Amino acid sequence: MKKLGCAGLIVAALAVLAFFVVLQRWGGNGPLERNITVEIAPGTSMAGAAAELEKAGAISSASTFKLLARVFGGGAGIKAGEYRIPAHLSQADILKLLQGGRTLQRFVTIPEGWPSIMARDAIMNAKGMTGKIEAPGEGTILPDSYSFQRGDSRSAMVQRMQRAMTDYLAAAWTKRKPGIAVTTPRDALILASIVEKETGKEAERRTVAAVYSNRLKRGMPLQADPTVIYPVTKGRPLGRRILRSELQADNGYNTYAKTGLPIGPIANPGRASIDAVLDPAQSSALYFVADGTGGHVFADTLEQHNANVQKWYAIRRARGEM
Repeated sequence: MKKLGCAGLIVAALAVLAFFVVLQRWGGNGPLERNITVEIAPGTSMAGAAAELEKAGAISSASTFKLLARVFGGGAGIKAGEYRIPAHLSQADILKLLQGGRTLQRFVTIPEGWPSIMARDAIMNAKGMTGKIEAPGEGTILPDSYSFQRGDSRSAMVQRMQRAMTDYLAAAWTKRKPGIAVTTPRDALILASIVEKETGKEAERRTVAAVYSNRLKRGMPLQADPTVIYPVTKGRPLGRRILRSELQADNGYNTYAKTGLPIGPIANPGRASIDAVLDPAQSSALYFVADGTGGHVFADTLEQHNANVQKWYAIRRARGEM
């Protein structure tokens, strides 16, 4: 009887030891030496996922993973998607990753003020999306960072960006201040695209919007250089000085050759520029010129503006730019 009792204790001890070995194997460091990406296709079974993981080197044995997942996985299924698996991630954490659907998030970023042809390039260059697109309508997409998963279509991404712009512009329009220079959401979008291209400084954006609003109300030409450049490059950087012939061109965009707004947006403005146009600063300024620090100096009269221009020229001469 004593021998049987001792044998039982040994068996029990071995069973406990085996259980802890299994737990260690399940929860201990995995074999991966580097971070990898694994894609689990829709409809993939646990066995199929285990095979993919073994093939990628994330686990040592598909059959063992499948067995232990059945024991420790709680019965939850796995979700399709693209997963980023860090080096040495345990089998237990890999299963949690797949069951939780914490898929790899990819992003495409459209900065404020980008024209649609550059936005199109960014979307086309985003790896993992499918299909081809043409450049969206100018001003129709809201600059932001947009997440996507492998296999998402580029056309669907453009629709998301356009929906975001439509929704934001509509909401912002309802909050517009009375007496502003624009009378429709589209006009607000056009003016916001000019403001976006004229300044990158948050602190002066509403003042730039005020200058152009004041000019519109007085029937003065906006004389915005970015509107001259747009028909030449479709929004890409010009890379040279504007030609006299371009300043005189009558093409629907040139705000030196015509009064009022151009015929359409010249970029995709961000939220802050839209807000600035719908709530411009309380300012009587009609002019502005660069101040040499990346910002601008504003003036109410042409005499003041001409003096500011001469100061800007002096800065440029000192820099060897003139």
